Amino acid sequence: MAIITLTTDFGEKDHFAGAVKGAIYSEMPDAKIVDISHSISPFNVPEAAYIILNAYRSFPKGTIHLIGIDSELTPENNHIAVKLDDHYFICANNGIMSMICSEIAPEKIVEINIHNNIQTSFPVLDVFVKVACHIARGGTLEIIGKVINKIRPIKNLLPFVNDEQTQIIGSVIYIDNYGNVISNITRKFFDTYQKQRKYEVMARNTKFYTINNNYSDFIDFEVPAKQRIDLGNKMAVFNSSNYLEVSIYKGNTLDGSASSLFGLKMGDTITINFIKD
Repeated sequence: MAIITLTTDFGEKDHFAGAVKGAIYSEMPDAKIVDISHSISPFNVPEAAYIILNAYRSFPKGTIHLIGIDSELTPENNHIAVKLDDHYFICANNGIMSMICSEIAPEKIVEINIHNNIQTSFPVLDVFVKVACHIARGGTLEIIGKVINKIRPIKNLLPFVNDEQTQIIGSVIYIDNYGNVISNITRKFFDTYQKQRKYEVMARNTKFYTINNNYSDFIDFEVPAKQRIDLGNKMAVFNSSNYLEVSIYKGNTLDGSASSLFGLKMGDTITINFIKD
């Protein structure tokens, strides 16, 4: 039996996440359900895209990912099911898949068209669940939708490079539980344009001249632990997902994090300037 994952902005207080699980079990009592997150910021498509991109690869092929973010059906926000990298994604066509599709081409995309038989104001429960269970039983995408060729892109999901290729302009797409600030600049994107040049990373008024590979790279472990000054050090790092992140070493949202200390929020600009020798 395929795994069905859930990623939503429903939170933990309300009944929505529990109702979706109940509906899945009602259709498939032996279903395997995994919560990726129900704590996405409300309607925050870039945040959800980052989490889905970095979570789905850890699941086995054939997993079905149900994504409940900004899923109200409107003429401008239809529903899609996507087969990509031997995984299935069910979501609104609101740009949430564009980050994943920028790295791997979809094998098939369908626009879900089973709504005429369903009266609902809760499409994740009444539509997405039926699609997920249909796929889990071995059903094909063509049964629940018509094949389309494109998905809706989302602005600012990919960084910009100026014509002279001397500057990468990225933006904040996620702030994690520690207050670390993640940009949309990947290691691969940076390596493509660096060309061995020196650089500076600008995050508001803070500059970084080195991008670490690990959070503890700047620590001199030859110095006895009691003599080190580790806490509170600011850094730029390629995180475990290979995205450029600005952080405070062992910072947190209570005592001071990168987000609060640097004054960064979702959508703010992070820039890399390449320096001529």
